[in-house]
Amino acid sequence: METLVLNEKTVVPTDELIFSIIGENSRHWQRLMQYVHDHFPGAEGRWKYYNDGKNWLFSMIRKKKTLFWIGVHKDTFRITFYFGDKAEPIIEKSILPEDMKEGFKTSKRYGKIRAVSMRAEKEEDIDNALILVEIKDKM
Repeated sequence: METLVLNEKTVVPTDELIFSIIGENSRHWQRLMQYVHDHFPGAEGRWKYYNDGKNWLFSMIRKKKTLFWIGVHKDTFRITFYFGDKAEPIIEKSILPEDMKEGFKTSKRYGKIRAVSMRAEKEEDIDNALILVEIKDKM
């Protein structure tokens, strides 16, 4: 399991801090945030410290719906989406890679939802995240 690095409760994350941790993957962060800003008016990002995990997590919210979560790791970040069963046929018909589709179908259930998660390390990862943002917003 990857270790999240934003674990100091008194240090509220800023872009400067995030970019110093994720390095060259900052361009992926910026691309994702710019896309959401441009295509989903009213979407807001929020940082929150969670005592149970002793870490800061970022959530992107639009119209009271969480589009995705982000956890920061050394040199990168992980984007996670949660979908209910209604999303399965939409994900199956999407242009997402087959391994990602299969991962969703077989992922652990948390009540009525399942996760799709990816590390942001290459352009294709962000391409897939953008597809998932579109799907999530339509659900």
